[in-house]
Amino acid sequence: MNRFDYLRPATVAEAVAAAAVPGSAYLAAGTNLLDLMKGGVVHPARLVDVSRLPELGGIEATADGGLRIGARVRNAELARDASFRRRFPAVAEALLSGASAQLRNAATVGGNLLQRTRCAYFYDPASACNKRDPGAGCDARGGENRLHAVLGWSESCIATHPSDFCVPLVALDAVVEIEGPAGRRELPLDALHRLPGDAPERDTVLAPGELVVAIRLPPEAAGFAAHARYVKLRERTSYAFAVVSAAACLRVENGAIAEARVALGGVAAKPWRARAAEAVLAGARPDAAAFRRAAEAALAEAQPSGENGFKIELARRIVARALALAAAGTPERLPALPASPLAPPPGGSIHV
Repeated sequence: MNRFDYLRPATVAEAVAAAAVPGSAYLAAGTNLLDLMKGGVVHPARLVDVSRLPELGGIEATADGGLRIGARVRNAELARDASFRRRFPAVAEALLSGASAQLRNAATVGGNLLQRTRCAYFYDPASACNKRDPGAGCDARGGENRLHAVLGWSESCIATHPSDFCVPLVALDAVVEIEGPAGRRELPLDALHRLPGDAPERDTVLAPGELVVAIRLPPEAAGFAAHARYVKLRERTSYAFAVVSAAACLRVENGAIAEARVALGGVAAKPWRARAAEAVLAGARPDAAAFRRAAEAALAEAQPSGENGFKIELARRIVARALALAAAGTPERLPALPASPLAPPPGGSIHV
């Protein structure tokens, strides 16, 4: 491992000032960063430890009825919060479907947003990867790419974003609070991650030194609690990233869909909001035909980036499955295998 400096600032302001120095990286739980450092994929010159900053903690209601989640809140802590689970069940289900229990106990929600792709060529310093080494090429384009992107990819990069947590957050219009050298700003989570274009080395729109300090869910997001699910298909049901996943959140009034939110994971370099599918569902009856039309709309622009054409039809089916489960009602208890399409129904509806 390369030598690096280690700093433990006492405040967010101190952390931002320290991380503004070129070659710096923030360290929280390190569940992704330390793996990348050990593998020689990234080589930060200094680590700025934000894992103990009190300003980044807490789960609290906002004045408008929404929820604010500090960036260093652990994934498991958030998923166990009873009020959070009841108000935002699809987000809880996504959290509980990610990684192992040990990792969820360590990993932070801020780090979850900013985790790097699990593309094998990105992780292998002997392979050509534009994301790791701009201009080197992309060995995934002619290599093992069955799990790679089918939406928003470019000739420079076909990697996918690995987060489960981000998918329902994007569907529910979550907002990210950011502190940086230029001060405090916020932006929709949907605008945080970048598609690769010709600069795949830039995963997000964050400027050097900027730090995610919190995530906010607006009060409107809780209005989908009665009909909200997350479905994740993976090569093994535990401890695996999504081949394809989908979040579906509905407001059903008088037997029709008043409003729909749909997002996909495992299909692009960012969590993919399917606004075309939402438009198809607005005003429709919540039935299989409407769900098929929405799934077609969600994947209308999809193109294989290699030997992964099957993911397009798979994604359509996962979208339709997520919508059908959401329409049936949020279960009273999460399944024993959260987000698995193979999980049996766990009981009655959480909202009647």
